[in-house]
Parts: sequence; structure tokens; C-alpha cells
Amino acid sequence: MQVPFTETEFLDILAAYNEALWPAAAALWLLSLAAVFRLFTRGSRTHRELSAVLAAHWAWSAVAYHAAFFTRINPAAWLFAGLFLTQAGLFIWFGIVRGQLRFSTGRSGRHVLAALLAAYGLAYPILTLAQGLEYPRLPLFGVPCPTAIFTAGLLLAADNPALNLLVVPVLWSLIATSAAVLFDVRADFMLLPAAVLLVAFTIAERTARRHPHRVAHD
Repeated sequence: MQVPFTETEFLDILAAYNEALWPAAAALWLLSLAAVFRLFTRGSRTHRELSAVLAAHWAWSAVAYHAAFFTRINPAAWLFAGLFLTQAGLFIWFGIVRGQLRFSTGRSGRHVLAALLAAYGLAYPILTLAQGLEYPRLPLFGVPCPTAIFTAGLLLAADNPALNLLVVPVLWSLIATSAAVLFDVRADFMLLPAAVLLVAFTIAERTARRHPHRVAHD
């Protein structure tokens, strides 16, 4: 799949984003780390706080990355910005306003994978640096791909999340994987596995809730 920009243009946009907005991206990283720490280490049930963090991620990527920078090299970024703002709105609606997004911790396969993916999202800047990409021409934090991976981790920790919340993260994972392969951004290779795991476990959880006797018998 071809993209309407070159690798040089893409890295230049990342450099402009990092140089202009790195303090805010660093603050978002610290906020995300604190939220994940409270959930997975202390067993906190700060459901609305986690939903607010996720909404902030998607709104930030929409406005600060897609609209402010990525539109310079890709007209489709305006569409992406709209999708990301929609995702932020869904987290606000389901997680904050209605309080229907409930997170949990445990030792199940779902919860272990949730912790690993959330940790991967937080470690994303280190992974891109370890690949040999040089600052500031590399993706760090607050940009769409680590946002999607981090979100997949937290949604795996959510109990029976609304299917609406999965659409944009999974769609972005499919869209961005081609660019990740084309430009060899190896940290983004986790996008597709994260999306597959999120969909698979969500379907499995819903099936178990609807047919508990059948699952127990099997």
C-alpha cells in the first residue's frame, strides 16, 4: 500500500511535532504512567480517571498531531483527526458521563496481556530509540500509534467494553501498519497483534457472558 508522503517528509513532521510540543507529550506520558500504576499495582478502581486519560490521548493526537502537523503532508489527516476526536468523545460519553467503562485487574490471560500492552505503549519512546532512530526525527509519545497500542491494553483491562470503543483503534491499527512496514518503524509492528488480541478477547468475553453454560461445558 502506497502513502502520499515520503519517509523524509514523515520524519520531518515528527521532528517538528517533537520540537514544538515535547513538554506536553512528556506530561501526557507521566499522567498515563500514574494512571496505569494505580490500576495495575494498587488495584485502584479509578474508572473515570482512566477514561479521561484515554480521552485526552485521542483528543491530543487528533488536534496536536493530525490537525496541527500531519495535515501538511497528508490531506487524509483531517479525516483521521475527526475519527480521533470521535474516539475521544466516546471515552467521555461511555467512561465519564455514563460510567459504563469499568476496569479490573487479575491474573487471567486478558489481564496479563492488558498489562503488557499498556507497558508497551508507555515504553514506546524507548523502543523507537533502541531501533536506532535519532531524536527528534522519530515517533515518541502522544502520536497515534502508541496511543492505539496503549488504548488496546487498557480496553483489554475493561470489563465488557462497548463495541463502539473498539472501532477506531482497530481501524487505525490496520491503516498505520502499512506505513510502519514501509518505513520500518518496528515499534509499530505491535499495532496489528494488539488489535487482533483486543477483538478476540472482547468476542470471547461477550460469548462467555451470553452462553455461560455452553462455555463451562466446553
